[in-house]
Amino acid sequence: MPLENFDEKHPARISNTPDTPPSFHSRSHSETEIDYTSRRTMAAGSGKYVRYILFAVVSLVILYFISTSSLPTYTPPIPRPGAVGLGVHEEEKQQTAPEPSIPSSEPEKAAKAESAKVEPTNALTTPFDKSDRLLLSPPAAGERVNATFVTLARNSDLWEIARSIRQVEDRFNRNYNYDWVFLNDKPFEQEFINITTSLVSGKTHYGEIPKDHWSFPEWIDEKKAAAVREDMRQRKIIYGDSISYRHMCRFESGFFFRHPLMMNYEYYWRVEPSVELFCDVHYDPFRFMKDNKKKYSFVLSLYEYVETIPTLWESTKKYIKKHPEHISKDNSMKFLSDDGGDTYNKCHFWSNFEIGSLEWLRSKAYIDYFESLDKDGGFFYERWGDAPVHSIAAA
Repeated sequence: MPLENFDEKHPARISNTPDTPPSFHSRSHSETEIDYTSRRTMAAGSGKYVRYILFAVVSLVILYFISTSSLPTYTPPIPRPGAVGLGVHEEEKQQTAPEPSIPSSEPEKAAKAESAKVEPTNALTTPFDKSDRLLLSPPAAGERVNATFVTLARNSDLWEIARSIRQVEDRFNRNYNYDWVFLNDKPFEQEFINITTSLVSGKTHYGEIPKDHWSFPEWIDEKKAAAVREDMRQRKIIYGDSISYRHMCRFESGFFFRHPLMMNYEYYWRVEPSVELFCDVHYDPFRFMKDNKKKYSFVLSLYEYVETIPTLWESTKKYIKKHPEHISKDNSMKFLSDDGGDTYNKCHFWSNFEIGSLEWLRSKAYIDYFESLDKDGGFFYERWGDAPVHSIAAA
């Protein structure tokens, strides 16, 4: 564009002095700096306002999404008085006619009608009885074996055995509903009966142990037995000074399977207080044992305390020599002895958790073995346990 035309259109920016050629007008340095600072301040202020506006818009959008994505609340229908809490769907399907309105001119009748409508119900909080459990966990298919759980417990063991029952029921028996027999050397308290009965899905039975099954037999020298207990106490042998532990071992070795309550069954599953099951049992062990003609099953094997059974194997060898007719040809002597039966290697099945045949324990072979050991007095003069006794007999 010609300079003259530019000068006419922008007179303020062109210098027309005759001494200098036409050029852009130059402002002082201070004026230029002030103008630049002003522009920068205006730009900064404008940016700040833009950020405020953008933040407000984003906040509104977030609030909008939060409010629109909230789930609607659901109020379950109030069940009929006496209805089981699981019948919600059935309640919803029923079409009920609308209730007639109550005239406002009769306030007393309205109050009575309102109190009648809001009749309290405890249907949702009342515990299920045993018939209701079938709704939650239907029984497993198949015929049941004539079997029971059995527990030897004191009244003071209530909460420990309650935990064990809950474990067994949740992992297995809720689908099979086998009975449970509880035995005690003292009468069971009503609290023990009420709580254990409520936990077991099958029938429960409670029995007291006869005195002659939980006491010193007449052939035992009690002074000698007391001296043994004191010696074991000083040597700190586990349960070495306990009388009740010895009665328990003798009872579990030779009498529990002959208790009147146990005579009604073919198989037993022993459960001790505080035992735990860490996985579900998806089959019936009783059925497996019966179908496969098994007599004894166990969870683990370990070594017995040698100080508690110093003469048990000598008594066993005496029984073997006296009753060769009771010794099975395909026995498991290699499990019990590392030298062909000369000595006992102390291996035994732990009986805190065992499943067995009651007919096997009631057999003449086992009864003769127990009575031979009982006469030798090792349950009291030493501290023979029921676990090695069961193990040797089973092997």
